Amino acid sequence: MIIDQVSHVTGLAGTLPDERGRFGAFGGRYVPEGLMAALLELEETYLLARADSRFSAELGELLRTRVGRPTLLHQVPRFAQTLAVPGVRVYLKREDMTHTGAHKINNALGQGLLAKRMGKTRIIAETGAGQHGVAVATVCAMLGMTCVIYMGAHDMRRQASNVMRMKLLGAEVRAVDTGSRRLKDAISESVRDWVANLATTHYLFGTSAGPAPYPMIVRDLQTVIGMETRNQILQAEGRLPDYLVACVGGGSNAIGLFHPFVDDPLVELIGVEAAGHGVETGDHAATLSAGSPGEMDGAYSYLLQDDDGQITRTHSIAAGLDYPGVGPELSYLKDNGRVTYRTATDAVALHGLHTLTRTEGIIAALESAHAVGYLLEMAEHGDLPADSTVVLGLSGRGDKDLAIAAERLIR
Repeated sequence: MIIDQVSHVTGLAGTLPDERGRFGAFGGRYVPEGLMAALLELEETYLLARADSRFSAELGELLRTRVGRPTLLHQVPRFAQTLAVPGVRVYLKREDMTHTGAHKINNALGQGLLAKRMGKTRIIAETGAGQHGVAVATVCAMLGMTCVIYMGAHDMRRQASNVMRMKLLGAEVRAVDTGSRRLKDAISESVRDWVANLATTHYLFGTSAGPAPYPMIVRDLQTVIGMETRNQILQAEGRLPDYLVACVGGGSNAIGLFHPFVDDPLVELIGVEAAGHGVETGDHAATLSAGSPGEMDGAYSYLLQDDDGQITRTHSIAAGLDYPGVGPELSYLKDNGRVTYRTATDAVALHGLHTLTRTEGIIAALESAHAVGYLLEMAEHGDLPADSTVVLGLSGRGDKDLAIAAERLIR
């Protein structure tokens, strides 16, 4: 089933992280001593669960019946025509069609089952765009667990519809008014809560970052995206794609799509970060493109920091990309050259959203729209060869962004 498949991947992708939770130089556990036992308990529980066919079967069945997997992989020919490159075929991996509307449910469901296995009765989580919070609240309702979601006050205002969904699902949503009032600050508050309630509480971390074992667990649970994509594109095209393109914030969507293709050198992997108003302005969230290695949120990875090592503020029109860090595995894949990272501004993302909507009737999340917009730019600049096959990871649907889209796009 799902986790069994992941554990049997071989080669480069299957050898990391190492026993210290590191992907090359990146990763590790930079946490207070009080959290070390909880992280080791989680790691032991996960490794046992990954080897347990009953756990894998339960997760696989719930992904099928409750989440709606496998999600579709299908061509978008009218969108491909707008690229004006002869013979190009574009496929979308439709994570927006899952229950709750984004890839976040894959990880939330798996970790929810791990929490039950550990005997926890309460789950806490952070959220930026709100999709992870909605997924966690949904899983807690399914499993009968208490749910508390931390969300930056700034993000709560721009993602009000998801706040309403979380509350309707029974979650307590706690506004975070400290710092920049965004995702990083919500993570900090979640950690404080976890330290105070370790006996009853599991921190259901939402992306492939943070201290070990979270990057491994989240990656493995999201790799179902790439596994399905691999099978589906082989069936559709008889070969692997030339390009995989995905947006990158913390990195769970991207690593989930990329991981099963890391050992296929003919498949070019492109991660698209949020350039905000432009990387040159400093008003962006392009961690891998403009950042440097350092420690944040419990792991050593690329981050956005000033000359004194202080975390800098970020900006993106997409709340889910508005984060100054990234997962350690994606940092490792940057340094070894396996993944190429590019950027897309707010304006490029809005252009991608508008174009896909008008040509295919699909309203993508603003996060996903960064990847769509970058592909349009790639073609415009002559960087997309004729007869290429491209798979775009559509990480979520755009319901949550309708107010922003209406303000910017509807005349």
